This record gives sequence, C-alpha cells and structure tokens, in this order.
Amino acid sequence: MSQGLSMRPGQRFREAVAVEHPLQVVGTINANHALLAQRAGFKAIYLSGGGVAAGSLGLPDLGISNLDDVLTDVRRITDVCDLPLLVDVDTGFGSSAFNVARTVKSMIKFGAAALHIEDQVGAKRCGHRPNKEIVSQQEMVDRIKAAVDARTDDSFVIMARTDALAVEGLQSAIDRACACVEAGADMIFPEAMTELGMYREFAGAVKVPLLANITEFGSTPLFTTEELASADVSLVLYPLSAFRAMNKAAENVYTAIRRDGTQKNVVDTMQTRMELYESIGYHEFEQKLDALFAQNKR
Repeated sequence: MSQGLSMRPGQRFREAVAVEHPLQVVGTINANHALLAQRAGFKAIYLSGGGVAAGSLGLPDLGISNLDDVLTDVRRITDVCDLPLLVDVDTGFGSSAFNVARTVKSMIKFGAAALHIEDQVGAKRCGHRPNKEIVSQQEMVDRIKAAVDARTDDSFVIMARTDALAVEGLQSAIDRACACVEAGADMIFPEAMTELGMYREFAGAVKVPLLANITEFGSTPLFTTEELASADVSLVLYPLSAFRAMNKAAENVYTAIRRDGTQKNVVDTMQTRMELYESIGYHEFEQKLDALFAQNKR
C-alpha cells in the first residue's frame, strides 16, 4: 500500500491542500464521475448537496434531501475512488447538535474526508439564489462546536460555510467565519463572493484555508486559479460543472434520437465503449472472472 493510501481520508485532503496552491476540487455527481476526475489528475473531489437533490432525486436544492440520500452517494463514490471527498451536508440534517453529530460520525464511517456545514436556516436555498435566511451567529457556532466534538477522527476536516454576505454584508460574514474558526472549524467557505478583494479580506481575517466556490451561472465571477491564488484562496471548487455538461449532452442526445429515429447523428459526441471500460477498469474485472472460470473447469 502506498503512503498516500495508508493515510486517512482527512489526512489526504489536508495534504492535498498543502501541496497544490490553490487546490482544485471538482464536483463528481456519482462514482463514475469520481473515476473520471481521478483520471484527469484532480487530487480531491466533491459531492454537492444540490447535485444529490437534482441528480439522484430529481428535486430542487431546498433542503428536501436527507442524510441517508447523501450517504448513499458518498458510499458509492468512496467504494471505488480513493481521492479525498469533500461533502456538502447543508445545515447538518437536523435542528439539534445530536443531528449534526450523527452527520459527522456517518460521514467519517462512510469514508468522506471533509464536510462543509452552513449557516442557513433548515429550509435552505441554493447559495446563489435570492431571499436566503440565516441563523444567528451563535447558532452557527453551536453547529461547528457540535461537529468538532463529534469527530471520531481528528484528521477529518470541518469546513464552515457562511451565506451571510447576501443577507448581512461582508463584515458580518467575516465575523461569523472568525467565530467559526474559534469554535474549531478547520477551513472556511464564504459563499457567493462577488469580488476578488472579498477573498483577500476573508483570508486575512480567518488565518485558515479559504475555499472559493466557482459555480457557473451564479453570483461569483468565473475567476481563474491564478487570480484566486493572488487573493490567498487555498481551494477552488467547481461543484456542478461536469453535471451541467452531462445534462446538456443527455438532452441533446434524447432530442436527436426522438427527432431522427436514430442515434447515428450524435454517436461521435459519445464516450466510446472502450473509453468507458478503461475508466471503470472493466478488463481487470473480466480477467479475474476469466481466471475464476478457468479454475472451476479444472
């Protein structure tokens, strides 16, 4: 076993943050996408709460999905991919410290490396939508304390996300982030920033690794890694880029087949059979099956 794989998931995540500046963390909607991200060279991956809601349940990101919904996808990803996985746990899946504790323990048990928990109310919204509501700073601090206290693995990363910018302004968001760090948060995720300078102010205040969420069609400009590095950002998140591209590709294929009565006109846009087999290690499994059959025939 390599030294990397002998490390716990949280250790691998922390090491990735320390080595790559800034660390690119790409959203993987399912286990297959996790393997594709690994082949592309990413060092950490992400499971979006909105992605679970839309991709696995066909529902909007409004706090409808539950802990078990997310754990199902976490397990499927960590079963086949050893990249450290950051998981979106929304507001903790419950209103009490016991709910937050259960969420943290479950994430560790299912092989996640890190999670982020936010300061929205339970009936939450997408972080880039209007009319968000947030809990008090003290309630958010209590969430972080509950998460930190529940850790059964000290390397597991607790990341605090604040949506306060759009509700109370930049200084309030920074104050909340600092309070979360004091409560034990390892990293900070300020949601829906609109200027590079905001990240610089956050980084200067919190003194822990800072994540920038560079999601498409949202409030945050599509800053480059070079620009974000200049603003002292430590992690750059692309939560649903491949998911959006996958959905558009599927829509185009369905439309073409229905319209043309054949898939001939879109075959050249598809992943080939051999490309799929390579990404999931099909031939390695088949070789083991052949060896088993050969042994049984003796």
